[in-house]
Amino acid sequence: MDDLLPVPARVFVAGHRGLAGSAVARHLTARGYEVLTRPRERLDLRDATATGAYLRAERPDAVVLAAARVGGIMANSTRPVDFLEDNLAIQLSVIAGAHRAGLRRLLFLGSSCIYPRHTAQPITEDALLTGPLEPTNEAYAIAKIAGLLQIRAYRRQYGSSFVSAMPTNLYGPGDNFDLATSHVLPALIRRCHEAKEAGHADLTLWGTGTPRREFLHVDDLAAACEVLLRHYDGDDPVNVGCGEDLTIAELAALVAEAVGYRGRISFDPAKPDGTPRKLLDIGRIRSLGWSPAVPLADGIAGTYQAWRTQAAPR
Repeated sequence: MDDLLPVPARVFVAGHRGLAGSAVARHLTARGYEVLTRPRERLDLRDATATGAYLRAERPDAVVLAAARVGGIMANSTRPVDFLEDNLAIQLSVIAGAHRAGLRRLLFLGSSCIYPRHTAQPITEDALLTGPLEPTNEAYAIAKIAGLLQIRAYRRQYGSSFVSAMPTNLYGPGDNFDLATSHVLPALIRRCHEAKEAGHADLTLWGTGTPRREFLHVDDLAAACEVLLRHYDGDDPVNVGCGEDLTIAELAALVAEAVGYRGRISFDPAKPDGTPRKLLDIGRIRSLGWSPAVPLADGIAGTYQAWRTQAAPR
């Protein structure tokens, strides 16, 4: 198998403070790559001029575009302009800037929310643009689809060795636990923790509890990113997931077990569920020799302990 990015190589990780980006930076550093980073205070990736100048000056061997505005159902529903415009601006700046700087490799991280709300499960990469999107995160999904198509366009027009990955729901150390903007798993961890600390006998969660979701530890995503940088060079995106899903009710039970919450969990069906099911077909990434390594129960426990150590209220 061709090695498109041999060690040692210089890799700019855009979004290195985020959940995915921080994991990618840790993994690549441990594997012997020279990882370049730039905090937002020194480089706003929405600024195309500044981003292009940085990439021309540093000329890394590859870029991992993990920077994005992300959030859960509430944040996506109430701030669609932010999710659309910030993500479009970041993607245009970094992808176009990498091309103009003459960079050879770029990996764009999208999201499984690019796929239609109702589609065959597990979802294959060719399901893209075959049906309507989930309304609660449509703006974010449209932005990510635009990034994927931008990657494809640069490949076709200029022969760029740029590729895309579509991760499933991610979790792990460094996740966002702000209840106003977080995704479902860190929100569940915090809700269960606070209910336990307060001695609440009942905990009510959003939705019906019946939607099915797939979860991937960020350390597994980071390993997949290295595999894609080294061995994949195709027009189509590559799904990255664990190949298994569970209901939100089952996830809540796992989280309660990890946190030690013994109260009753119920659901409020008046609140939105989001997409009914979202399980990725990961045959393409498996064919490159990658497979997930972190069991969900272990990953949840580790994420909870990391949050307690770093940021949980005392």
